[in-house]
Formats: sequence, C-alpha cells, structure tokens
Amino acid sequence: MLASIFVVDGVRHLINPEAKVETARRVLDKVGPMLEKADPRIPTDPRTIVRAKAATDVVAGLALATGHLTRPAAAVLAVGLLPVAATDRGDMPTSLLKNLGLLGGLLLAAADTEGRPSLHYRTTHAVDRSQRAVKRAAKAAKRDAKIAAMSATMARKLPG
Repeated sequence: MLASIFVVDGVRHLINPEAKVETARRVLDKVGPMLEKADPRIPTDPRTIVRAKAATDVVAGLALATGHLTRPAAAVLAVGLLPVAATDRGDMPTSLLKNLGLLGGLLLAAADTEGRPSLHYRTTHAVDRSQRAVKRAAKAAKRDAKIAAMSATMARKLPG
C-alpha cells in the first residue's frame, strides 16, 4: 500500500511532467551547478529530471509493492522524497506532514529485515560460533594427545 502513491504519481508525472517542472527547477537551481561540475553528462533539464524521477518512482514502487528488493526500493524512494519534501510549495503543512509520514514508512521498510536477524547480527554470531568451534577442536585435540601419550606409556609398561 505504501508503494501505491509512488507508482500512481510516477505514472502521472511520466505522462505529464509539466506539473512538477517548476519544483524541479527550484531544486536544480540549487544543485544544478554541483551536478554539472561533478559530471557534465548528468542532465540538468527540469523536464528530463522529472521524467527520470518518475520512472525511478514507478520501478522502485513496483519492486516494493511486489516484495522484490524491498529494502533497496524503499531506500531509493526515501532518497527521492527528500528534495520534494524540502521544496514543495503546495499546501505546506499538509504536504510536509504527508511527505514526512511517507518518509517514515519508507525508512521503516528500508530497515525491515522481515523477521530475519540483521546482517550484522548474523555475521557477529557466525564469528562467535566459529571461534567456539575452534576452541572445542583445540581442546579435543589436546585431550586426544594426552590419551595417546597415556596409552603409549601404559603400552611400554606392560610386559610383552
């Protein structure tokens, strides 16, 4: 359900990018020179940027909605939402609160591990398990060596 607003708005802005060109122009006025300096191949035309963001929203929204690559898709949508939240001049309080609510939902989706432990937790515990296994193996080898030495000593003492 969270993804639906991004898919619908993305399709709407792919078809009619003019609705967001002015907002994109305000963002590009601030970051456009940095983009041109970083890589002159990056488009700075507001209409192209609106269409690129709309296509990204549709693809990431569909990925989130279908459960494929949900964490990266949510992160992409959250990053794409930040410039809009900062420059949206619509009904300011309502628009800002809506965008903050969406951002919160996307951040939760990006952090969700779907009931599985996080990668950090799994890695840490795998290291702990392997260290314990190495200690057990060393202890067992030491015990086996001691038993072998005792058996050899006993074998020498036995007659014959």
